[in-house]
Order: sequence, then structure tokens, then C-alpha cells
Amino acid sequence: MGPEQTNRSETANSIPRIQRVISVLWPSFLMAGAATIVFFAIFDPFTLMAPTWFPDLSRLAAYGVGFFMFWALTASSCLLTCFFQRPIRHFNQTKRNP
Repeated sequence: MGPEQTNRSETANSIPRIQRVISVLWPSFLMAGAATIVFFAIFDPFTLMAPTWFPDLSRLAAYGVGFFMFWALTASSCLLTCFFQRPIRHFNQTKRNP
């Protein structure tokens, strides 16, 4: 194992996995809450669900579904930000040294 591989593994392991997961889920949770408030302040869930397959869904259930959809959207955005933040040299070295 060369010095570059040792530095790379130490850097990847220096931040605990739970901290990396929380750094994605917590900001996305906050933004999903804000997006849900703004979206449902403008649009009524009953008018949105009328042309769908779930017209009998209650308002509270629609708020919940909307929140989790916004959370998934913002979590994927945060996850992609973390993914693209890594230096490209790590990927290039991995491809050259299998």
C-alpha cells in the first residue's frame, strides 16, 4: 500500500459514516419543511389530487406525502453535492491502480 492510498483511506475514514449521513439528511429535512410550507400555502391539496388516482386522500396525508417527496428531492440534491465535492484525482488514481 503506497502513501497515496494510505492518505486517501485516512481521509475517507476521518469523518464517521453517521456524520456524513446526517450532513445529507438534516439540511434536506429543513429545506423539505420550508418547501412544504411554501408549496401548500399556495396550492390546496384537494385541487391537486382531484385529477390523480388518490382523490380520497385527506389533507393531512397529502401534506405528509408532499413533505416526503420534497425531502427525497432535497436529499438527492445534497447527496449529489457531497458526491461532486470529492477531488477527481481520487477517481483517476483508482482507475489506474486497481
